[in-house]
Amino acid sequence: MLDAFLVPEKTTVTSKGDGPVVALRDSAGSVFLLTLVIVNVIAQESLNVWVHGSSDGATWDPQPLVGFPQKGDRTEVPMLLLLSAKPDVKFIRARWEVARWKGISEPPMFEFYITLREAPMEISADAARSASAQ
Repeated sequence: MLDAFLVPEKTTVTSKGDGPVVALRDSAGSVFLLTLVIVNVIAQESLNVWVHGSSDGATWDPQPLVGFPQKGDRTEVPMLLLLSAKPDVKFIRARWEVARWKGISEPPMFEFYITLREAPMEISADAARSASAQ
């Protein structure tokens, strides 16, 4: 069972960027619980985070697999990543953008991390059934 950081703890960003590449190994096609945790933030700014997939770890699909809602405060946001319909995805990584509100000259700053946990088989099966029913 895969249990890793998609973005490592204590990551501080002031501009857009990409997280490290995470190999899914034997977990490709599974269901994952992603949790975005914003630890520190300056007021009047926003963070957008998406998760992108790749079959080879070098060429990334420009269309994200999932995206977290835009955030601007300390928070914890869970999200499911269903890869059952994307069996070719063998690698994932986070991509983010940060911005300040208009009229503020200081650069934005966020300290955050994202955990990645493979969901237990029963949750994976339920999620797959729910996704195929829609």
